[in-house]
Amino acid sequence: MRTDVDGIMFASKKEAMRYKELKFMLQEQRISDLVLQPKYPIEVCGKKICTYIADFMYNEDGKQVVEDVKGVKTSVYRIKKKLTEAIYNITIKEV
Repeated sequence: MRTDVDGIMFASKKEAMRYKELKFMLQEQRISDLVLQPKYPIEVCGKKICTYIADFMYNEDGKQVVEDVKGVKTSVYRIKKKLTEAIYNITIKEV
């Protein structure tokens, strides 16, 4: 169920609640540089295949964290996640 927080529309209540948690952590200076819906274009051999859109990205303890709030892990999500992690050499944290 889509949920509005601070004028921002989130795909689910769970994602909206995580935003509130991250916003609090940002105010407490436990994280920095919070970005909503960072995009990761997926290209193979110079051809754009798709774009993975994470829910959040932020810095914590000097490390960049990419998060996805998940209820149901669809097969498309699983493929996009693996491709993004491989191409960008990152680990996507599922919440």
